[in-house]
Amino acid sequence: MSLINTEVKPFNATAYHNGDFVEVSDADLKGKWSVVFFYPADFTFVCPTELGDLADHYEEFKKLGVEIYGVSTDTHFTHKAWHDSSDTIRKVQYPLVGDPTATLARNFGVLIEEEGLALRGTFVINPEGQIKVMEVHDNGIGRNAGELLRKVRAAQHIAANPNEVCPANWEPGAETLKPSLDLVGKI
Repeated sequence: MSLINTEVKPFNATAYHNGDFVEVSDADLKGKWSVVFFYPADFTFVCPTELGDLADHYEEFKKLGVEIYGVSTDTHFTHKAWHDSSDTIRKVQYPLVGDPTATLARNFGVLIEEEGLALRGTFVINPEGQIKVMEVHDNGIGRNAGELLRKVRAAQHIAANPNEVCPANWEPGAETLKPSLDLVGKI
């Protein structure tokens, strides 16, 4: 079952964010655009490359009014220890959410039950709390923050222009399509 256009299920969790432990809930995802970014585990190999890539692009996300939430089934204490011991993770300024009960991973359909780890799941959530983009990878395949930015921009564009759609490789300023009978068979 696809989660596209469904509302994020209620949750409460603790995150490590800017030197503090903070509470995060589904209410925090409302009123702004959000990215919920699941990864398997702290102190691993592909994960720091992805979180570092997001950290390098974080200001671009913020300019779009987007908050990022990195989530793994580790605890918020483990997130702090990783942050304190890794130069790459030390760059992360967005919340790292602990999900030791795997509630979030289950809610988003990315939990590997037998391992207690999450798949690499990426979810773009609109200000109403609805999932507009979802992508789930095998854990051996890293993601690209630049492509995620493109998808966020496209989701924001079609939210603001509901009669338009964004074709493949669309970037802001490029031409969109307006679905109509006139376009059938012409693309």
